Amino acid sequence: MKYLAVFLLFITISIQCLAFDNYITRKDHQLLDGKKEFRFAGIHFPELHRIEDDSQGVCKFDPRGWGQHFKWPTADEQENWIKSLVYTGHKAMRIYVLSVEQENDHACNRQTHIMKPANKDEMPRLNPVAMEHYDRMIALSEKYGLRLILPFVDHWPWWGGREQLAAFYGEKPEDFYNTNSKTFKAYLSIIEQVLTRRNTITGREYREEKAIMAWETGNELKDTNAEFLKQTAAHIKKLDKNHLMVDGTYTKINDFAVNDPNIDIISNHYYENVGNLSPDTVAQDLKKIDGKKVYLLGEFGLLESSKLAEIMNAAVDTEVNGAKAAGAFIWGGRGHRHDGGFYWHLEPANNKTYSYHLPGFPEGNDNEEINVVNLVRLAIARMDGEKKIKPLPAPEAPVLREIFSVNNIRWLGAPTGQHYIIERANRANGPWKVIGKNISDGKNKFNPATDSLFSDTASLVKGQQYFYRVISVNESGVSKPSNVRSIIVTEN
Repeated sequence: MKYLAVFLLFITISIQCLAFDNYITRKDHQLLDGKKEFRFAGIHFPELHRIEDDSQGVCKFDPRGWGQHFKWPTADEQENWIKSLVYTGHKAMRIYVLSVEQENDHACNRQTHIMKPANKDEMPRLNPVAMEHYDRMIALSEKYGLRLILPFVDHWPWWGGREQLAAFYGEKPEDFYNTNSKTFKAYLSIIEQVLTRRNTITGREYREEKAIMAWETGNELKDTNAEFLKQTAAHIKKLDKNHLMVDGTYTKINDFAVNDPNIDIISNHYYENVGNLSPDTVAQDLKKIDGKKVYLLGEFGLLESSKLAEIMNAAVDTEVNGAKAAGAFIWGGRGHRHDGGFYWHLEPANNKTYSYHLPGFPEGNDNEEINVVNLVRLAIARMDGEKKIKPLPAPEAPVLREIFSVNNIRWLGAPTGQHYIIERANRANGPWKVIGKNISDGKNKFNPATDSLFSDTASLVKGQQYFYRVISVNESGVSKPSNVRSIIVTEN
């Protein structure tokens, strides 16, 4: 018991040492961490709290026909993704919205963050199971040093958004922006429930969490009007004095947002379908904001790496009357699977761009993955006043999963692992023989039902027990060996 108490004290002290000292604050057009300017860049990882599993295909019960299988992340998936971001230099991350229940969810075996009212005309409810994963995302972000931008509700129906919220009350999607509607009242209730939720891991209300950098009204709320923004921002600031507020519209910079005293950050998304996917948009938006608020490139992407670099460089360097963009995110990335490989996403907008995987793999060459990851790592360094990409930390040990067949050996990849060494032994403590080198887990469109990371093709003795372990390698070094797993061969 004495040793357990000492161990728990050590863990508590370790977490406290990694906790943030400050909330992120704003001074005119700058973000500040204490007295130091806070700027950031990154690859947008939207799914730290809910995962799309494209490998399952489409749900036949959902008429939209794409991206219809979702699940909650495991604890080690969340931790692995957040480590991957932080270890590649990310200081902040904007995630995706809270999902809203819709009619096909039950048939498609998916849960959402926001559930329909228990009784007619009551307020929506937060799903306690969903919010525990949200709790853990916040706690892990504080532990490892990642600031979060958290939008509330979507303009679009992908995860369930304003349309589904309005359907709870028999109203139209556009009623979301009508401050006299039942839908808007429900939206404000959701915000209050979120801000006052007590994190089951940290014990703090969300409005007290320093890992949260800012709240965002929603994702791409392009029909935002002055009264909607005024009432929403005032509602949030009344409840929460600690966090910044982002106007979650896009396609244009609204004067009423620039002049709203409760708005701290003006965001825009750059895409070809709205005609603003250009480095010139940075200067145009900064000129429109005129130094009154912080500017954020919340999303841009779906371009070849050279053009992405032009926009990212503009985000880093463009200055208008002393003001620069505080941050920029390229859309979009996915992380490791619990049982090996990576999740992935195919963009329906152009049907050719797949999600990026950190720290970048040759298997993503068609997507210029390594180029994109490196241009982002350079932008991160330059935002901090450095001229060169900061080296990756040496990788952590991967986590080898239970082995059911020597033809299908899998592991949870190291957060910054670039390739792996596979070793086998006849005894648990060795000696170990290298049976695989330069093995990658970076395959895009990885299908866990059919794909394996490594197959031991040696002539093994039936009835013999064999032991395996995996070592991760990257540009900075070699990890410690993974845990050891064994299997008794049942066939030749």
